[in-house]
Amino acid sequence: MEYEEQKQLMIDQLMKKGKTKSKFYFSDLAKILDMKPREAKKVVNKLVEEGILEFWSSGSTSMYGLKGQGKQTAAEHEE
Repeated sequence: MEYEEQKQLMIDQLMKKGKTKSKFYFSDLAKILDMKPREAKKVVNKLVEEGILEFWSSGSTSMYGLKGQGKQTAAEHEE
């Protein structure tokens, strides 16, 4: 699967699942791509670099989500 296809698959799946939650564990993303973690990490990192996905960490938990979605985004702009 080409990168553009992987990117579109990721966006489509996260938009569909985004109705119920906005942040996903890396393992969820690897399952969407149907790839081993090492291969999936390259794709996920590229999506973060392009600004399609954003990385979020609580310090003990790391998650990813589509940029601009979720409650955290709204809270970060309230100052």
